[in-house]
Amino acid sequence: MTLEAVLASLHLLAILTLVVFVTSQAALCRSEWMNAAVVQRLARLDAIYGIVAVLLLLTGLARLFWGVKGLAGYTGSPLFHLKMSLFVVGALLSIKPTLAFRRWKRALDASGQLPSEDAIAQTRRWVMWQAHVIPVIAVVAIFWARGM
Repeated sequence: MTLEAVLASLHLLAILTLVVFVTSQAALCRSEWMNAAVVQRLARLDAIYGIVAVLLLLTGLARLFWGVKGLAGYTGSPLFHLKMSLFVVGALLSIKPTLAFRRWKRALDASGQLPSEDAIAQTRRWVMWQAHVIPVIAVVAIFWARGM
C-alpha cells in the first residue's frame, strides 16, 4: 500500500504541476503583456511543461504496472481509455504553442522581433484548449477511481 500511495502522490503532484505551468502560459500569452522577457519566459515555461507532461506519463505508467489495480484493472475500464485519449489530445494541442514559442524566441534572439498580435491570439487559443482539456481528464479520473 505504501508504494501505491507514493505512486498516486507523485502522479497527483505531476498533474498539479502541469496545471500550474499551462495556467502560467495562458496568463502570459497576451498581446498587451508581450515583451522580450515574456517571450523568454513562455519558452522556458513550455520546456518545463513538456518535462512535467513526460513525468505525468511516467508516473501514470508506474501506477499502471506497479499499482494495486494492475494492468488488467486499468486497461479493462472504458474510462481509462477515455482518460488516455484525452491525454493524447492535450499532447497534440500542445504542439502548436510549443512551435510558436520556439519560433518567437528564435526571432527575438535573431532580430529582437516580437510576435504579432494575431500570432499571440492564435497561440493563446491553443493554450486555452489545453488548459480546458486537463480538468476534464481529472474529472474522468475521479469517476474512474470510483468504479464508474
